[in-house]
Amino acid sequence: MGLWISIGVAALLLVWLVAIYNRLVRLRALVREGWSGITVQLRRRADLIPNLVSTVEGYAAHERGLFEAVTAQRGEAAAAKGVDATARADARMSGMIGQLFAVAEAYPDLKADANFRQLQDELSQIEEELAGARRYYNATVRDLNSSIQSFPNVLVAGPFGFREEESYADDVAALQAAPRVTFGAGGR
Repeated sequence: MGLWISIGVAALLLVWLVAIYNRLVRLRALVREGWSGITVQLRRRADLIPNLVSTVEGYAAHERGLFEAVTAQRGEAAAAKGVDATARADARMSGMIGQLFAVAEAYPDLKADANFRQLQDELSQIEEELAGARRYYNATVRDLNSSIQSFPNVLVAGPFGFREEESYADDVAALQAAPRVTFGAGGR
């Protein structure tokens, strides 16, 4: 009788262990899916930047410093690795795009250009989807991290290599510290 009880307890313990492990695997997969959503939107935005720069450049060619800075920031954003570096590069890129649109405001012909308006609409849509991807990623990270930290999951997480993930911070400081570009003599 004692043998059957021991076998039953061991079986229940094994089922419990497998259930916790599978939940952690599922949560980690959701975090990776969330990160993939962010990288897809960042790639879409990066692909849009050259068209946006060339459209604005056609109207405000003397703003070369800004265009070079935006292009350089695009390269930096593409090269960013990891959540923190990507979030900082994303924040700086958003700041640079804001500066690009500020220049566009000074050129009524540019604001009326159909291609520019289409690019602006696409960028707005991408930014909305990127914000949604960030929220989804952060929610999945929060769920994974709280699951890893909770008892009894903490007993399973460590030995099986589950680690807390870093959330994607909307880095306001990086936005405020976006590089300032000095416009050419013809700038407004």
